[in-house]
Amino acid sequence: MSRLEKIKRIVCVASGKGGVGKSTTAANLAIALKLQGFTVGLLDADIYGPSLPLVMGIPAGTRPQIKDQRVMLPLVAHGVECNSMGFLVDAKTAMVWRAPMVVSAFNQILNDTEWSELDYLIIDMPPGTGDIQLSLAQNVAVSGAVIVTTPQDIALSDARKGIEMFTKVNVPILGVVENMSVHVCSECGHAEAIFGSGGGDRLAQDYEVDVIGRLPLDIAIREQTDQGTPVVASDANAAIVEAYTSLAQAVHAQTLAQAEQAERPTLSVVDD
Repeated sequence: MSRLEKIKRIVCVASGKGGVGKSTTAANLAIALKLQGFTVGLLDADIYGPSLPLVMGIPAGTRPQIKDQRVMLPLVAHGVECNSMGFLVDAKTAMVWRAPMVVSAFNQILNDTEWSELDYLIIDMPPGTGDIQLSLAQNVAVSGAVIVTTPQDIALSDARKGIEMFTKVNVPILGVVENMSVHVCSECGHAEAIFGSGGGDRLAQDYEVDVIGRLPLDIAIREQTDQGTPVVASDANAAIVEAYTSLAQAVHAQTLAQAEQAERPTLSVVDD
C-alpha cells in the first residue's frame, strides 16, 4: 500500500508569486487544524527555498530518522508531522538543480516519508505554476487547493494564473485567502487596507469560488513566525488566532463539500 493511502485529505496551499505569506498561512492552517482535533502533516514542497524549518521552529541541523535505509520518519513540531528539503541540507546550501532533479527530490520527500494515518496533509507549494505543481496534480489525488493572495493587483494577477493551472489539471479550488487584508493600528485602533481592498472578492467572483479567509497584516504574525512559533501555537493575539481558526474550519467544510460532490452520481438520458 502506498504511504499516501493512509492520508484522508491532501490540501495544497499555493500562490502565483512569492512574498504573499503562503508559508506562514500553511503553517498556521496546519496547527489550527491540529488544535481542532485532526491529525495533520505539513510538507514543504519548495525545494529551492524551504522555509518550514524556520517557520516551525525546528533547530538547524535536525535531520529526520531513516528507517530501513530508505524511509524518512517525519519530525514533529507543535503537534504536526513535518518534512522538508530544509531538513536534509545545510541552510546555506543552494539547490542548483534543473527541473527533473527538483521533481525527483519532491516526489521522494512526499512518497518516502512514513506519514501517520493523517486527516490532513497540508502541502506548502513553491510559488508559481511549475514542474512541482504539475507533478503533484498528475500523480496524487489532491483534495483541493487554497490560493493565497494579497489584495493588490500585481498579486491578484499572479493568483489568477495559479487558479487557472489547478483548474486545467482538475484540482478543485477550495477558496481564496486574502492575506495582509487590513492593518489595525496598535496605538489608536484605526483600520487601514494598506494593500487595497476588495481584491480577494473580485478574484473569487471571477472564478466562482469563496473567500475562505481574511488574515490581518500584524507584526505579531511576523514576530512569532521568525521565532519558530506560529501565532496560532503561541496564542499571542486572540483575534489573529480566530482568523486562522475560521480559515481551518472553512477548509474542512470545503473539502467535505468537494468529496460529497465527487461521490454524487451523474445521470444522463440517451435517446435510443
